[in-house]
Amino acid sequence: MAVTTTELRKKFTELFGAGAEPKAYFAPGRVNLIGEHTDYNGGHVFPCALTIGTYGLIRPRADRRLRFYSLNFEDTGLVESSLDELTPDEKAGWTNYPKGVMWTFGLRGYRITKGADILIYGDIPAGSGLSSSASLEVLTGLMLRETYGFDISMVDLALIGQYSENHFNGMNCGIMDQFASAMGKKDCAIFLDTSDLTYEYAPVKLPDARIVITNSKVKHSLVSSAYNDRRRESETALKDLQTVVDIRTLGELTEEQFEQYKDAVRGPVCRRRAKHAVYENQRTIHAVEALKKNDIVTFGKLINASHVSLRDDYETSCPENDLLAELAWSVPGCLGSRITGGGFGGCNVSIVKNDAVEQFIEALDKPYTEKTGHRAEFYVVDIGDGAHALD
Repeated sequence: MAVTTTELRKKFTELFGAGAEPKAYFAPGRVNLIGEHTDYNGGHVFPCALTIGTYGLIRPRADRRLRFYSLNFEDTGLVESSLDELTPDEKAGWTNYPKGVMWTFGLRGYRITKGADILIYGDIPAGSGLSSSASLEVLTGLMLRETYGFDISMVDLALIGQYSENHFNGMNCGIMDQFASAMGKKDCAIFLDTSDLTYEYAPVKLPDARIVITNSKVKHSLVSSAYNDRRRESETALKDLQTVVDIRTLGELTEEQFEQYKDAVRGPVCRRRAKHAVYENQRTIHAVEALKKNDIVTFGKLINASHVSLRDDYETSCPENDLLAELAWSVPGCLGSRITGGGFGGCNVSIVKNDAVEQFIEALDKPYTEKTGHRAEFYVVDIGDGAHALD
């Protein structure tokens, strides 16, 4: 369902009544080209913002009431709350995300004293792993900043979104998703060092290729608990390594150093998790170097290696996404393909030559449906800007 800002404004008036014109904002989803599960391990990531994301309209109120409505959850209807009820609640459903951001604003000393009417619409496919939650968090932060006049940088809005997801919604995510949504730049990916938030914009020049996202249309229920497990296992490995080498994060190790010290990690599972974090970080560094040299072939090979590591060492892939990767690798015009996002379903990202895009989709579509019973969705995407106000 595609809608225009004009249609959203009309719906806003239907829901909340006449009054001052609501202000409209947008925050994008993201796809991570390479650098998966490195963001909470002090490594590098390489995400880009997409032109799909979450739209929000907001109008401040004179009282402390909060009224939310999402066009994506119309069955839920209008959700009413207040600034005095900013606590996690299963019954609050999707509104836990904006409420979590409001709660975090308060913790940071940004007191919101008046409520608001808020309308949300997102065109990120549900369960795709393209970061709809981070998009909603960054969108909420931007709306609050602009509506109530807070002096907060876009980087801080990303950190607020991450904190709220960690501590209000219980998902122990890293900073990448919120950072990409807040700081995205058209036709560029963000080479971000998550250990200190230094970053550079790297133009993504694919003169003869496109980014194709394939949605497996599956999302396994263990995603939240298993994600938190992976983070815990990585932290355990780090503590073991810190007994033999002076490091703050796994991202500080090279492949050679890891091989030298890996026996300090007790237990094969934690050792595999650490291996992925170290090797994936180095793959990301090498991938950006390759892209700067216009060496798309090497870039693609590193993307393939990332999937193998996520499948075998970090174990965040699943049979459906493995099948999509294997089918993609068999297409001559596919330069690289891997699972992206938190894992356990969701999407794969592929780099496909322009003249092979149709062949690529055909090669994956039917075999995938026959073997899994799911019909994949394909998006040939463009890289867009970060969160911003709309006219």
